[in-house]
Amino acid sequence: MKKDLHPSNYRFVVFKDMSNEYSFLTKSCVDTKESIKWEDGNEYPLYKLEISHTSHPFYTGKMKLVDTAGRIDKFKTRYAKK
Repeated sequence: MKKDLHPSNYRFVVFKDMSNEYSFLTKSCVDTKESIKWEDGNEYPLYKLEISHTSHPFYTGKMKLVDTAGRIDKFKTRYAKK
């Protein structure tokens, strides 16, 4: 196998859905600046998600609009009739 092919910072990370406060722990090499204390008492790096399988309309069956960046407002102002 080739050396230095895989990332060296592969570790446990908590991913948190900010729309409904759902969190899960998994392994990842994503860069994070924050940390959180998990249910087992250990502290893990935290990565905040805008949407996950618990809040996505496809998985929940609910048509809930999540617009955190104001994309709809930007579209309306950009393409509004003058």
